[in-house]
Amino acid sequence: MKPTRSLLAGALLACALGQAAQADNWPSRPIRTLVAFPAGGSADIVARLVTQKVGEMSGFNFVVENRPGAGGNLAFDATASAPPDGYTLLFSTPGIAINPSLYRKVEYKLSDFKPIALVGEAPLMLMVRPDLPIHNIKDLVAAGRQKPDAIRFASSGNGSSSHLAMEVLKSMAGLQYLHVPYKGGGAAMADMLGKRVDVTMLPISESMPYIRDNRLRALGQTGGTRSPIAPDIPTLAEEGVTGYSVTTWYMLLGPAKLPDAVVRTLAARLDQALKSPDLQLKLRNAGVSVINEGPQATQAFLDRQASSWAKAIAASGTHIE
Repeated sequence: MKPTRSLLAGALLACALGQAAQADNWPSRPIRTLVAFPAGGSADIVARLVTQKVGEMSGFNFVVENRPGAGGNLAFDATASAPPDGYTLLFSTPGIAINPSLYRKVEYKLSDFKPIALVGEAPLMLMVRPDLPIHNIKDLVAAGRQKPDAIRFASSGNGSSSHLAMEVLKSMAGLQYLHVPYKGGGAAMADMLGKRVDVTMLPISESMPYIRDNRLRALGQTGGTRSPIAPDIPTLAEEGVTGYSVTTWYMLLGPAKLPDAVVRTLAARLDQALKSPDLQLKLRNAGVSVINEGPQATQAFLDRQASSWAKAIAASGTHIE
C-alpha cells in the first residue's frame, strides 16, 4: 500500500503545484466576464465601468460577453461549468440568488460559484405611461382591481430583479396585473414607450432619462432611501407600502474551484478600483451605491439573499418551468 499512497500523494502535490504555478502566471490572456443581460442594460453598463477601471489600474484585459437568456441561467450555467482557471467570471445581478428557488429545475447550485466581490446596489424605478390616470401606488392598485389583467406589467425577463421586485410589491400592496416578460430592460422600455404595455419596474440608471423628459411617470423607487440621482422621487415605502425595500445588486463570481490566489488578486484589484474617485462618481451617476465587500462578506451576503428570496418566492407561489 505504501507505493500506492506515495504515488497518490505525489499526484496531489503535482496538482497543487500546477494550480499554484497557474495562479502565479495569471492572467496571461483576456478574462471573459459574462453578463446575463443584453448590452446597454444596467448590469452591462456597470460591468463595463468596473472591469474597464480594474483593467486600467492593473493591466488585466477583461472582455465583457453578454449571455442573455433563460432568466440568466445560460450565463450562470456557463460560469458554473467553466474551467476554474480565472479566465471565465460572472458579473451577476440578483438572479444568481433568485433562480434556484424560482425555477423548478436549474443545472447549477450556489455552491458551484465562488464569490469574489460585492460591487454595489441600486434601486429600481416603478413607472407608468404618462397618458394613464395613474399618479401613485394607490391609483395603480385601484386600476388593477377594476378589471382582471387590465394592467400589463413589462419586466426585463422571468426571474429578473424587476420581475421579482414587482412580485414582492404585488404581495405587499395587493396589486393585480398581467406579467409580460421581455429579453432585457431595453425591450421592455421600447414597448412601454410604444404604449403596448402599461407599467414597468427597471433599474434607476435605465429609467431616469425617460422620467426626466416626461416620457414615463415615476410612481416610486424601490430602495429603502431615495437615490442621490432622484432625490425628488419618493420610495415606495414612503408612498405607503410600509417595509418595502428591494434593490438590484452587482457581484463578481467565478467557478467554485477558482484558486484562492486568483480570488485574492481579483478582490484586491476590485477594492483598489472601487476606491478610485472617478469610478465612484461614474457609478453614483448610474444610481449605484458602492458597497465594495470582499470574498467572505460577499459569500455571506449571497447566502442571505438566497434565503430571503426563497421565502419571498414561496410566499408568492411563483414558479417557472
